[in-house]
Amino acid sequence: MCDDFTENDNSEFAKNGGELSRRNFGKLSAAAIFSLAFSGLAKASGAFEGDLVESEVNVQMPDGVSDSFFVHPAKGTHPGILMWPDIRGLRPAFKAMAKRLAAEGYAVLVVNPFYRDAKAPVVDPSASFSDPKIREVLIPMYKKLDHKNSMSDAQAYIRFIDAQASVDTKRKIGTAGYCMGGPLIMRTAGAVPERVGAAASFHGGGLVTDKPDSPHLLIPTSNAQVLHAIAANDDERSPTVKGDLIEAYKAVGTPAEVEVYQGTLHGWCPPDSPVYNEAQAEKAWARLLNLYKTALV
Repeated sequence: MCDDFTENDNSEFAKNGGELSRRNFGKLSAAAIFSLAFSGLAKASGAFEGDLVESEVNVQMPDGVSDSFFVHPAKGTHPGILMWPDIRGLRPAFKAMAKRLAAEGYAVLVVNPFYRDAKAPVVDPSASFSDPKIREVLIPMYKKLDHKNSMSDAQAYIRFIDAQASVDTKRKIGTAGYCMGGPLIMRTAGAVPERVGAAASFHGGGLVTDKPDSPHLLIPTSNAQVLHAIAANDDERSPTVKGDLIEAYKAVGTPAEVEVYQGTLHGWCPPDSPVYNEAQAEKAWARLLNLYKTALV
């Protein structure tokens, strides 16, 4: 997850003229963010935005109501996707990413993981996690997403997805998570193994720990094929994680793609990130689409 180590790297990137510091992505409009996120692979191979149906939805949860965003193609039924945002939560950038994925033929629910505390966006979309005041807001919310709560939340979100008329319940569900969403995709796959067929994490933190509820210990309980796209500076800090993951998946025969994305910093995938790396984000997006095409049958 985001921490002092990664924030220092990100700050140095900005000071040294990082691409997004010049483009000032924190002040982009929602339309501009969508335009960026929708470019490239999805624009070439998916539907157009006008073919999508999007809605703000309220998902009944064990601890309240999660105000979330649901988007799907206007016609037909499609595999469901549960998308977990990074620590800044549900905001325009993730709605844009959900639309882009829906345009490839998926019914996508991107959630407010902090519904126990506030409606989304829980902080201003332009807020920086490096701001101590922002961290004071977000970290207590994040800490409530412990093993028990996140497993329970995953089950509730998947029940919601399966109840939607646009979802093909004969096909497996996929999940994707960014930053703190990395452990959440592993818990989702472990919480509902009969439904989750694919799980992908991008610059995920806390995937392997020494605690008894470490997400990697759920690997034997999951039936999902997996993608872990690891930031280069996360790997520098915790170089054994990729090997631990590879060995854990190998031990149970789970198809898994675990790769360190060279030249990336923690948080490089969302288009509003201060360390957004477009080339590597597009590569990661292509691998996500390949995973879903292969596993969600």
